[in-house]
Amino acid sequence: MIAILQRTQEAAVHIAGKCKGRIDKGLLVLLGITHDDTQQDVEWLVTKIVNLRIFGDAEGKMNLSVQDIGGNLLIISQFTLFASTQKGNRPSFTEAARPEIAIPLYESFITLAEQKMGKKVETGEFGADMQVSLLNDGPVTISIDSKNKK
Repeated sequence: MIAILQRTQEAAVHIAGKCKGRIDKGLLVLLGITHDDTQQDVEWLVTKIVNLRIFGDAEGKMNLSVQDIGGNLLIISQFTLFASTQKGNRPSFTEAARPEIAIPLYESFITLAEQKMGKKVETGEFGADMQVSLLNDGPVTISIDSKNKK
């Protein structure tokens, strides 16, 4: 499971011209799920994300988590994070999980994130054509792979 985190001043996702989710200060989470991901990947990654200290404290040092600042999460499914570009110029997405595996894990990720944050998180819609916008704060963009827990 891969997550790309972008620290935001604001972010939104639109589907068919309608706003599906919007946050202000917090994290845009682009989430990629592969075929061998499990609930353990969900639990580890959600815990890592909500506790990651990437927001500035009073001295401007990255020392606070999204929870510490009372921030929000916008979680977007993103199968293209598992694109393979090794052959030719057209990416292959064979490492991305099929919907029957990905959807339950995506929904579990959202549920656990809401539990850990103690509030509703905003989301996109699995499999939808989405337009995502953000004002990246910093800019701060971080990639986390649940298979690299060392």
